[in-house]
Amino acid sequence: MTTIQPSCVVCGRTDAEVPLVALRAQGKDAWICSQHLPILIHKPHMLVGKMPGAENLAAEGHEQ
Repeated sequence: MTTIQPSCVVCGRTDAEVPLVALRAQGKDAWICSQHLPILIHKPHMLVGKMPGAENLAAEGHEQ
């Protein structure tokens, strides 16, 4: 059985390189590093195609 190495959805760095925050969306696991966490909050449109459900997120402070 193959184990998937957690890595940041933005930069691809692993938890051996940087701290990662675990996410779960639409039944799938994803990870984002602490450096790119602001993208999840302020510019989630940049995660479309990289993280499940990103197309359903609104940027903080902005209405959908």
